[in-house]
Amino acid sequence: MKAKKKKPARRPAPQRGKAYHHGDLAAALIEAAEAVLTERGLEGFTLRECARRAGVSHAAPAHHFGDARGLLTEVAAVGFERLTEAQIRAREAEPKLQNLLLATGVAYVGFALTHPAQFQVMFQSGLLDHSNQRFVAAGRRAFGVYLETYSAVHGIRIDPDAEKVSDPSVLRQWALVHGFATLAVQGQLGPNHSAAEIAGLRGFAWIVLENAQKHSLPRGSASKL
Repeated sequence: MKAKKKKPARRPAPQRGKAYHHGDLAAALIEAAEAVLTERGLEGFTLRECARRAGVSHAAPAHHFGDARGLLTEVAAVGFERLTEAQIRAREAEPKLQNLLLATGVAYVGFALTHPAQFQVMFQSGLLDHSNQRFVAAGRRAFGVYLETYSAVHGIRIDPDAEKVSDPSVLRQWALVHGFATLAVQGQLGPNHSAAEIAGLRGFAWIVLENAQKHSLPRGSASKL
């Protein structure tokens, strides 16, 4: 009997990129971008690496966002949306009116420490597309939550949708919160990686902000209610 010829082994089909719906792909690329920024920083950020991590073709990020600037802008927009949510949650959970501004400030610091790479990108004006409507709206809303809270605590009227605020007390308070968050992210106020370290920095932020609130009175252009 003749030996049966063995059929040639089939070559494995080439692997294709993951299949995403349009919105899901954009979200996956944003998530991948955050991971790249966390591990490599802005210096090591590339669209190709974002595509590799998302499991899609290297042309996909440019197709959705145009260029690195477009993707970084979306990362920043998502960051401002998360910051808004964090501030609102903190405000709603705080029962004392006089502590609302402290609670939102600590939430701001907590967000920065939990998403340090994203936080730093959010304020890199030269790298972001300021014509991106989602980014602009998200940034204004995040600052608007702070203005609403400041108004409630100090009993003054401030337009939360205003593009610019000139009241020095309002700006001083925000500068303190943002400055503390920036120093904390940079490690200038102590270790900032573990949950315990972050909790410690949040507690320190409350003390600093509470002390500042006791020694500052709102003055300037905002009108009394």
